[in-house]
Amino acid sequence: MNDWITLLHTFKITKTPVALITVTQVLGSAPCKIGSKMIVTHQKEIFGTIGGGKLEFHIITQAQKAIQENQIQSTTYTLGPEFEQCCGGKVTLLIEPMNQNPELYLFGAGHIGVALCEVLANTPFQIKLLDTREQWESTLSLPSSVTYSAVPFDLYKSTIHWGPNCYAIIVTHDHKLDFEITALCLAESTKFIGLIGSKTKRNKFHHMLRDELSFEAGMNPVHCPVGLDLGGHTPKEIAISIAAQLLHVYYEK
Repeated sequence: MNDWITLLHTFKITKTPVALITVTQVLGSAPCKIGSKMIVTHQKEIFGTIGGGKLEFHIITQAQKAIQENQIQSTTYTLGPEFEQCCGGKVTLLIEPMNQNPELYLFGAGHIGVALCEVLANTPFQIKLLDTREQWESTLSLPSSVTYSAVPFDLYKSTIHWGPNCYAIIVTHDHKLDFEITALCLAESTKFIGLIGSKTKRNKFHHMLRDELSFEAGMNPVHCPVGLDLGGHTPKEIAISIAAQLLHVYYEK
């Protein structure tokens, strides 16, 4: 596969999660050579080959797992009866998931939201700051890496990239909007949901979710109050506590 760099660039532009599989070692007889590459998408589309057969079919499944877990894997296989091949050689493969950077949606461009943008700059998170207030962006000074959006709440469902790489922090200026966004995040696939607020706010939202929306789990999947208990009450200190929690979850510490 000579055009794998071009393909990876295309998948990066379209934010398509893929796994790049590379043959890194061959011992004995095998239907592939060192450097052979194959790309597998999250929908099991394949580009290139590592030799075909049952081994390749097995590796496609392993690539799906690597994409889901976002973990690099290196494995060695003996080409014997298990793979219906009599070569007897050994093949080592490197599986690299790509385009899996976590997307952080900060709902609310107030003091805490803006401080979070500053604290989390130059971390793995791709930050998108959203605020429904008209012309609010003109009041802000944001890091160049942050994407700002003023789309109305009604478009959140269709414009946000929900899924296992979606992190949501809810710190808006409006409690009603906080609740609507929380409910939407719970209805969609979201890796992490954090909501600013007190225990009283959490209890109120919990009952509203169960009684009004019949969401039995209520607020149980939501981190509220969001942030690690580090102490401090200024917007910057709260942002640091939230950033610490997000990084803790992302790095699975």
